[in-house]
Parts: sequence; structure tokens; C-alpha cells
Amino acid sequence: MAVLRVVLDQATDVVDPDQAEAARFLLVGLAATAPYRCTVEAIVPGGDPAAVFDGADTVHRLALGRREVGAAWQLGVIAGVGGGMIHAPSLFAPLAKHDRLHDNDQTVVTLWDLRAWTAPDQLSRTSVLWQRAMLKRAVKHADAVVVPTHAMAERLGDLAKLRDRIRVIPGAAPEGFAIPHDAPERRVALGAPGRYLVATGTAATLEPAFAAAIAADADAFVLDAPDGAAAAIAEAARAAGLDAPRVHVLGRPDVDDRAALLGGAIALVASDPAVAWPWRMLEALAIGVPVIAAEGGVHRDLLADGGLIVEGDGFTDAVHEAAGERARRLSVLAADRSRAYSWNGSAERVWALHADL
Repeated sequence: MAVLRVVLDQATDVVDPDQAEAARFLLVGLAATAPYRCTVEAIVPGGDPAAVFDGADTVHRLALGRREVGAAWQLGVIAGVGGGMIHAPSLFAPLAKHDRLHDNDQTVVTLWDLRAWTAPDQLSRTSVLWQRAMLKRAVKHADAVVVPTHAMAERLGDLAKLRDRIRVIPGAAPEGFAIPHDAPERRVALGAPGRYLVATGTAATLEPAFAAAIAADADAFVLDAPDGAAAAIAEAARAAGLDAPRVHVLGRPDVDDRAALLGGAIALVASDPAVAWPWRMLEALAIGVPVIAAEGGVHRDLLADGGLIVEGDGFTDAVHEAAGERARRLSVLAADRSRAYSWNGSAERVWALHADL
């Protein structure tokens, strides 16, 4: 019997909600697609002993909490973890010397975001230093490093000497992501008018999205704004000419609020071509919202022909199309493209990867 051991580092201490959700959905997918006589075990830091992890046949609880485990693993101290097939849906992994050939030990890590190398100013210094240190350990000890797109694989290959150890396995939208029955009430509670677009990006990249909102006579909702970014984003809106009352800066609303907000938008505008997996874009595709994205390899890989890729002033014309005569077609293309992504599909590729190793 083979056991795939999955690291759930954010089991009780969530620091990145999207990656925490991804790990949970992948765990369920791995259980649903497990080959004959294969089981799934969750490796979790110390915490709530009553916590339940859907998809895990067994749970291996570490003695230390997440912060202490992260510090220890950064130094290569992995006592108490054990060996076998270990899959980490992030860089948080017990990376140390092991014998894959004789002991069948293998360790695979995942990188959803390369901003620690390509745009470090968007992250905290602590996060940047930790990610860079863990990638160095992965170069030495990981049997494979998973990224979600081919563009990210190419960029990672330039950053680290991983050669043929880089593999591509995409993520997906949350299982069952759909517009809730009380969507109109949720939009009212969020302050949404009858006409608006949803945008993602940084203060430095959002100005074209705001200009497109003005041309479409629409408000702009900015999702995933980090703490303390509201003032800079508001300034970018003013620079574009969008009045303050028409700019709504949010963090990460809960899943039903996100679905309700996206479901009523004329389009999702992803203005930042960062080398990172765009979770909100997946969600927009899942409910058939037209997607307009800045030119970039990650966006091209994810969207293919399921949305519009634009540069500079192209956002304004693209939003006009999404809100007008091409609205229906772009919605259909988005929904069709969303079918390329599922957690069960990702899980099958994870099983295949470990079998290959």
C-alpha cells in the first residue's frame, strides 16, 4: 500500500487563504482520485486536536506549531516528520537529504507565486527571505517543484538550477464556486451599484482599469488589496479621473460575497502581469464572467482563448466590448475555459508525478 503524505501547513494558522484553500481542495481531490491500494495522510503542525481534514485517511500531527515548524524546516531540522512520499502544496516542506532510490522517500514542493524574486516590494521582507531560503533548500533536496503554468516554469528555470525537476500542475477555483441565491442582497451590502467592474492589481498597475471604468460609466471594486494599500489605490484612481465614491477597495471577501460580486460585474480586469497564479481570474471564469487581463505569460497560459489579453490603453476598448456586443460571447468563452481546471484533475496529475518519481 502506498501512502501520499500531504503537508497542510495552514491547517489551523492561515496566513494565505487562497493557498490554504488550495491545499484543502487538493487533499480532497487526491482522496477522490487515489489509485488502488493508495491512501492519503495529512501532515499538520500542532494545533487543535479535534480538527478534521476531509480527504485524509490518517493525520500525522507534529509536536510544534506552524511558526516553530517553519523555522526548523528552514534550517533543515525535520525530526519527527518521517519519510515516504511527501507532497507540499507550498514551499512549506521538510526539505532534507533523503534516498529516493533505496528508501522510496520523495519530497515535492509547490510554488504558486514568484513575486519574492520578480516583485519583492509587493511582499513583506520576512516572506521574501523565507521563500528565497526555502527555494534554495528545494534546489538541493526536492525531487520536483510544481508550478501552475508553463510561463512560471520557464521563469523559475531562470531563477534556480532545477533542470528537469520543474513540473506544471494548475490549480482551480473553489469546488462548487457559484453565484449564491442571495447575490443581490450581498451586492447591496457591499455597496455595489448597478454597473461596475471588478479589478485586481496594485496601485502601480490599476490606473488603466480605472480609466476603463470611467469610459464604461462604471464603479470599480478592487479585490485582494493588501493591508494599508487603500490610500495608494485611491490616489491611483484620482490620477485616472475616477471619483473617490466610485472606487471600492476590498481585501478578500468570503467565498459567497466574491461570487456575488463577480457575478454582477461587467468584467474582471486583471491589471497586474505579476508572475503569480491569479486566483480571482479562475473564479471569474468559473461563473462565466468576461475576463480582461494584462499581457503576461501567466495570463496567457491560464486564459488561452477564454478571455482578452490587452496592453496599455487596450483595457478601455476591451471593457467596452465586454459590456456591450461581445458580452455573451466572452461569457461563454470564460465558462468553457473554466472546464480546463478542476481539483480532481490537478490531483490526478499529482498522483502521476509521484508515480513517475
